[in-house]
Order: sequence, then structure tokens, then C-alpha cells
Amino acid sequence: MNLVVVSNRVARGKANEPMTGGLAAALLPVVEKSGAIWVGSSGRVREGAQKEPFAEIEALGAGALAMLDLPAAHYGGYYEGFANSALWPALHSRTDLIRASQEDYLSYREVNAFMARALLRFAKPEAVFWVQDYHFLALGAELRDLGVTQPIGFFLHTPWPARAVIGGVPHHRELVEAMLAYDLIGFQTQDDCENFLSYVQSDLGLGVQDGVVASRHGRSHVAVFPIGIDPEKFAVQAAKAVSHPDVSRLRRSLNGEKLAIGVDRLDYSKGLVNRINAFDEMWTLHPALRRTVSLLQIATPSRGAIEAYGNLQNELAKLISDVNGRHGEVDWTPIRYLNKGFSQTVLAGLYRTAQVGVVTPLHDGMNLVAKEYVAAQNPADPGVLVLSKFAGAANELDTALLVNPHDIDSMARTIATALSMPLTERRMRWEAMMAKLRAGTIQQWFADFVDALEEAQSDKAATEPLVPEPPTLWPLRSVNSSTRF
Repeated sequence: MNLVVVSNRVARGKANEPMTGGLAAALLPVVEKSGAIWVGSSGRVREGAQKEPFAEIEALGAGALAMLDLPAAHYGGYYEGFANSALWPALHSRTDLIRASQEDYLSYREVNAFMARALLRFAKPEAVFWVQDYHFLALGAELRDLGVTQPIGFFLHTPWPARAVIGGVPHHRELVEAMLAYDLIGFQTQDDCENFLSYVQSDLGLGVQDGVVASRHGRSHVAVFPIGIDPEKFAVQAAKAVSHPDVSRLRRSLNGEKLAIGVDRLDYSKGLVNRINAFDEMWTLHPALRRTVSLLQIATPSRGAIEAYGNLQNELAKLISDVNGRHGEVDWTPIRYLNKGFSQTVLAGLYRTAQVGVVTPLHDGMNLVAKEYVAAQNPADPGVLVLSKFAGAANELDTALLVNPHDIDSMARTIATALSMPLTERRMRWEAMMAKLRAGTIQQWFADFVDALEEAQSDKAATEPLVPEPPTLWPLRSVNSSTRF
């Protein structure tokens, strides 16, 4: 088998490359070890026709990284337009932020078709394609139109919303029908899976049996694959990183006070405004916590050309300034706010330094920062994870302190509880979460999906029609090391 992994964004494996959780950071270690070819954007665009779309092909561990320049005429409409101004807000249930034109949709489809043509270079008989995330919902259908018969799988790293929400996306029916060209479609959670199959049954009128959809493309298997990390490797990295200069300077600057940490892309799905308001409320309700705990909030800028992101950056900067002005002292800043990324090495050390990790998105696919924070902790004196119940990670990390990020008062009280939690309880909660992380590593996720994809593709040739079973969905299965189709 020659595995070809496809994503919009790639990571190049440099130790000092800034990363904040997410798809690229998650895929890097398993691609390096698996020998896969990882195909993605070079980050550049090119004018005119391209005889050779691949700008760079280089070794990546045991595998290779193949980067291509996307077409300049369609990149803006594809990326900033349809992918991130229509699909991203819809997938995170923010229909009020959906902005897309017909030209954006056509550009999205053009880039999907462009990527499909480029992938023909790797379409050897033994090839298996694994497409990642919402940028390429239609890529499987484009590959099939080009005559590719090899296994093609798809994994969504974001949530999949309710029927009414995805219905707000222009051309939603065409996109979901195109997704059914994949042999296997993977989601982070059971809720995501059920939302998708509810749409397939009710809006497309297709039959679903035991997580298998029958369409004009054949049979598509749909299942749950919660993504993980390499907890042991991250723990070792965190222990070593405490001596990194950036981490050492932070530790010295604390002067005995406790630290809470939040690490996110600057995105409206991450609940950053609500989080800052919760800390504001905490210092108001508990004045004794002033000067005893500060928040380090790292918010890496992204998609700055999109209006919603620019508005968020301005709102957040003003809010943090107001909170610091209200609670700060001449020698104490309540919120340390950084608009830049850090390497995984530095982040590991920062996580280990913080007594509380705050991961409070309004809606998230998984949120690997939550898992990284847990893995980074000192087993003898672990910190406490405060986690939104709307993050996919909450399904596994159920001994974290789960919060509703819309309830500011409750979140403020929970953060205060985390700061005062006794060591015995902190260890108990941490050990339970670590057990979950060890049982669901990134390597296990990778192997489970590839195994299930090969098995699902062997079922593709079946032509017997499936009978729809509205309104009740057939039970779905989470795939793990002991479960196969």
C-alpha cells in the first residue's frame, strides 16, 4: 500500500516551526513514520497554466512531502471565500457569519479539481488516498470523475452541524452528494456522525444501514475516529522544555504566583471573548485571587483578511486592555496576551508551567490543545484542565472540569475551583485522563482509519440497494483497535 495523505496545510517537521495543535501538528509525526506521501499547499499561488504543479517534493522522515502552488485566479475564492467564509462558520454553527458568492463556490470546486488532477501523479495501482478536512469535501468526487478507482477516504477535523445549519451553506446538497464518493467518511464524535447521516436520510432521501450509505457512487461507510496525540512523547518533550529560555523566563517572572494558560488560533469558534470575561468575573468575585494568578493567553493570528477575524482581533485586544486596566497593578498584569505562535517544544514547556489549562471553545471538532496540556503535566504535581463541554475532547476527557462557555459566572467559579483543587484530586483526575490518551493515540487513530478504509473500499462494489429507515438512524460504531467493518 502507498498511502497518499492530502490536506490544505502541511507541516515541514522543523523543531522551531510555530504550531498550535490542529491538523498539521497532528499529522506530522505519523506521516514521518508511516512512509506516506503528504500532499498540500506550498503556501504560494501561481498565475496561468501549470505543466508541473508541484513546487517542492522533499523527504519527510520515512515518507515525503509534496507541495504545490495553487492557482492564483481561484485561491482567494477557495480559501478565504468559500472554505473559510461559508463552510467554516457553518461547521461551527455560526450561520450568522456565512458569507459566500457563486464565484467563491466555483473557485472552491476549481481548486478541488486542480488538486485531483495533480494527485493523478500518485495514482498507482496500490495507492490509497486519505483526504483531510473541509477544504476538500468534493475532492473524492473529482478523483472518481478522473477515473481513480483506488480507495479514497475522508476525515473531517471540525464538527458537522445539524441539518438546518449545514442547509445554510450555498450548494450544500451538491457538496454532500460529492462527499459520498468517498469509501469512508470519518468524524470526531458520534454527534457529528449522526448529524451527517440525518442530513443524508432526510435531505437526500438515501438509505442508511449500520453506518453505510447507498448512493449513485456506491456504498460509503461513515464512522467515528476520535483523533489523539502521542502522550508519552509529548510528556518527555514537556519535561525537557522547562529549561528552554522562553519557558525559564516565564517561570522566573511569575514570582510565586499561579498561572493559567490558553493557547488558540485567533478564531471566533474558540470562545476567547467569553474566556476573558470569565477571568474578569473571577477576579471580581474573588479579589483575593488578584496578584496570585495570571492568565497567559496565546492567540495566533489567522485569516486576517476575513472581516470576522479582524473584528474579533480588535474586540479581544480592547477587552483585555479593559480587564488589565480594571484589575492590574503597577507590578502585576492579570492577562499576558501574545499574538504569535510558538513551537511545539516551547508550548509543551508552557503547558507544564501552568497550574490550569483553559480550553473553552464554543464549538470544536476535537481540540488537541486539551490533550497536549494533560500530557505535558508533571505526574507528581499535575495541573487542572478546564474544558468546554462543546469540544470533541470532552467526550474522552470527562474528568476535566467541564464548563459551558456561554455561562460566564459558572466558568469563573470553575476556574477558581481549579486553582484551589487539592493535590490528591488533581492526580486522580489527571491519571484518568492520561489513561484515555494512552488508549487513543495518534498512531492508533491513523492505523484504525487506514485499516477501515481498505475494508470499506472492498465493499464499494456491492450494488444491493439499502432501504432508508427514517426517522430513526441505525446505530453507528466508533472504530477502535478491536472494531472493524
